[in-house]
Amino acid sequence: MNSEPSAHRRRYLAVWFPWLPSDRLRRQEHDAPPDAPPVVLVEKVKGALRLAAVDPAAARAGLTPGLTLADARARTPALRVVAHQPDADDALLARALEDFGRFTPMIALDPPHGLMLDVTGCAHLFGGEAGLLQTVQTRAERAGLKSRSSLAGTPQVARALARFGPGGLFEPGQDRAPARRLPVAALELSDKEEQALRRAGLKRLGDLDDRPRAPLAARFGVDFPARLARVLGDEDMRITPHRPPAPVVVDRVFFEPVSAPEDIERVLCDLLIETMDRLDQVGQGGRAFEAGFYRVDGETRRIVVRTGRPTRDAPATLRLFRERMAALSHPLDPGFGFDQVRMSVPWTQTLAPTQQGLGRETSGEEAFSRLVDRLTARLGADAVLRFTPFASHIPERAARLVPTSARHGDETWPDLDPDDPPLRPLQMFDPPQPVETLAEVPDGYPLKFRWRRVLHEVTRAEGPERIGGEWWRAPDQRTRDYYRVEDREGRRFWLFRQGLYGETPEPRWFIHGLFA
Repeated sequence: MNSEPSAHRRRYLAVWFPWLPSDRLRRQEHDAPPDAPPVVLVEKVKGALRLAAVDPAAARAGLTPGLTLADARARTPALRVVAHQPDADDALLARALEDFGRFTPMIALDPPHGLMLDVTGCAHLFGGEAGLLQTVQTRAERAGLKSRSSLAGTPQVARALARFGPGGLFEPGQDRAPARRLPVAALELSDKEEQALRRAGLKRLGDLDDRPRAPLAARFGVDFPARLARVLGDEDMRITPHRPPAPVVVDRVFFEPVSAPEDIERVLCDLLIETMDRLDQVGQGGRAFEAGFYRVDGETRRIVVRTGRPTRDAPATLRLFRERMAALSHPLDPGFGFDQVRMSVPWTQTLAPTQQGLGRETSGEEAFSRLVDRLTARLGADAVLRFTPFASHIPERAARLVPTSARHGDETWPDLDPDDPPLRPLQMFDPPQPVETLAEVPDGYPLKFRWRRVLHEVTRAEGPERIGGEWWRAPDQRTRDYYRVEDREGRRFWLFRQGLYGETPEPRWFIHGLFA
């Protein structure tokens, strides 16, 4: 049995949709008269049409998935047959997954046609576990979905009680007895193995639980005892959430939906203040903040802002959200209102405490970082870029442009002596531009060169700096000899000769950049 203290036991909510038709079919059902015939979805399996799903009316008539269409018509002649569209059902289930994420960030698909929610520590937001279970069922009914839910101590026992039992709320430590009363079908074995169990007189999980495990493992496989233990709730196999949970999550659930812009901004402000307090308690700062807006009709909208440095500044982050929402191509539409708003921090970094007040002025680096954050929120992450080092000795590949909000890699810029002249120019040409040169000796620096129809006489030169080609990327790359040169007017250039005398017929010269 699970030996965790009651206050720390995990709680799982399984939601199963026995009848999950697509939006198109649900709309048709809504407009259908009360005496409409039962509906079945059919698909072709090995050349035969079989039932893929049945609506509640067809289920009450004794029809089950897997039955051939001919047998179904023989039992219930008045049937409405619809072609099964699994892609449409998957799309509807994905929408339900996004909408039911309002109950917990730890949510995952539970195929077929189910969701699994880790609701540990979330029930108080909905008036306790009973209130949470009722709210989930109400959400499903409002969306026109038939559902059965169960709340138990492990994902497997919650799934079994929802799909093969009555569902409902099972208090911590009290879900094993109802699980023992479930049929052996709850193990979800193959038809052959389930038939073998029934022939042996083992019809319920309690019958198996009372038997020694070794003979069962010898007859049905070594993993059979573990499967039985999980369905009975003796083992807790944690779920893998659809979205990785953020380190910090703060929710607001409203009894009355909010829709006015000033109310939405006030809610964001309150959420950010609480979020920053939680970050301060763990010594972290946020680099990305995500606001999730859950509409009454089930639509969900997420807005993300990123910062160039970790922050716990709620007013500054609120200004970023204002900038971001003002720049949205599709404005935030509350519809009939938002009944829940969630603030999460998916990206955090360590942030040491800083002194506040006493006339502390904002440093230039911090002010620049805030400017970058505002531009990113207004123009988008891909519009504001920064250079980051890249592991390559080829000058044009030694740096690359990435969004300012991108995570920093392990590469660092080389340490340079501030008293030494720069080895690389700030302005570089891509690709390098060809020049005509006149050199005193073949392997020396040029005495004169012509670039853009202007002749430059070289008075000073440094070099060469020899850079070999990346033979593992392009075997035909030639060696380069770079020179830093200065002409009579004091203008400085970065030239290189491509190829070596004796190795190539005629080495060529290029200008790669200009020094300030």
